[in-house]
Amino acid sequence: MNQAIVWSLVLSAMALGVPLLLAALGELVGEKSGVLNVGLEGLMLTGALCGAAISTMTGNAWLGVLAAIFGGVVLSSVFAFLVVTLRGDAVVAGTGLNLFALGFTGVAFRAVSQRYPASQAATIPETFFYILALFLCAALWFALSSTRIGLVLRACGENPRAAESAGVNVALVRWNCTLWNGALCGLAGAFLSISHTNSFAENMTEGRGFIALSLVIFGRWNPWGTLGAALLFGAAQGSQFWLQTRVGDQWYPLLLALPYVLTLIVLAGFAGKVRAPAALGED
Repeated sequence: MNQAIVWSLVLSAMALGVPLLLAALGELVGEKSGVLNVGLEGLMLTGALCGAAISTMTGNAWLGVLAAIFGGVVLSSVFAFLVVTLRGDAVVAGTGLNLFALGFTGVAFRAVSQRYPASQAATIPETFFYILALFLCAALWFALSSTRIGLVLRACGENPRAAESAGVNVALVRWNCTLWNGALCGLAGAFLSISHTNSFAENMTEGRGFIALSLVIFGRWNPWGTLGAALLFGAAQGSQFWLQTRVGDQWYPLLLALPYVLTLIVLAGFAGKVRAPAALGED
């Protein structure tokens, strides 16, 4: 393998790993506070649509990014109301969120396409998202390990009753962490539609939200571990194209499934060997 191929794989790992990383970092914060959200796919898809639609309508990619974040926050607030406030089942609520987003974005995309049939979203260089993702990793690692905010957040995920007895509003902390999760998932969607592809397509997340869930486990609920896991999965996705040139197109369906097979292996091999926050999914 020559240097050009190696460099190409590195760039592919970064481009394909960044949306996974952003969504996983959002979920990491949510799970640290005790909230499990399986609706990352829907949040990312909503962010992708909002980002593409607003950047196309206004010609301003930065407004598109803000719209993507806002869309993720709005949808995650619905999830927080159902799960944190009403104490509903998180898995059911997250699944419903995914199904709603899939249908809503498809209908909304058709409506936007009729008015802007030949338009493409304004773009932002992918480098911006690379730098932002690294900054967020460092900031979250420091906040979770070395600040009072991180201590309070971890207490809510480990022992919410003890946190409440110390005067912490656990519901408020979990609400804020859920909204943060939505913001980062929306940002991940904006990367896909504004920077990576310069357009929106129905179901364009293609299971990335579920992969991001596995990255949190693989990364052992640590931002730097999550970064490494995201790059690994990004490399697995990027290697499909190189492997096709080596083994032929007849193996294309199998190569396309490679990242998802890796996800199953991670969940099977790591889920029972790492410890999640003790109160994850509990009231």
